[in-house]
Amino acid sequence: MPFTRISLRPGYSDAQIARISDLLQQSLEAEFAVPPGDRFQIFEEIPATRHLFDRHYKSGGRSDKFIQFHILAGKPRTAAQKQNFCRRLCEELHRTLAIHPDDVMVMIQFNTAEEWSFSRGQMLSEERL
Repeated sequence: MPFTRISLRPGYSDAQIARISDLLQQSLEAEFAVPPGDRFQIFEEIPATRHLFDRHYKSGGRSDKFIQFHILAGKPRTAAQKQNFCRRLCEELHRTLAIHPDDVMVMIQFNTAEEWSFSRGQMLSEERL
């Protein structure tokens, strides 16, 4: 049940955004054991004057293709799962869309089922398993 906010510059086509979405979802399913169809994503296009970032901090150099993925997930993952996810996502974005790994930043946070309501005001923690 991850929720991901993807921040990027304007100019990506609808097809490119759809591909980024698919690659993100495939990486989550493969490395975080997210069920198929569990896709909750928001793409934010932020003008260059409002998307401020250091082009070199802990990176070989960021370009205008810089993308930030902020993932909120309801179940903690191991360090290995997080590393594998980040590597896979970067590799697939580079291979498929020529987005360099230096242009990909991932932030992962976790919370619990008590903090999710998918509909009807019912908390996920209230659902019968």
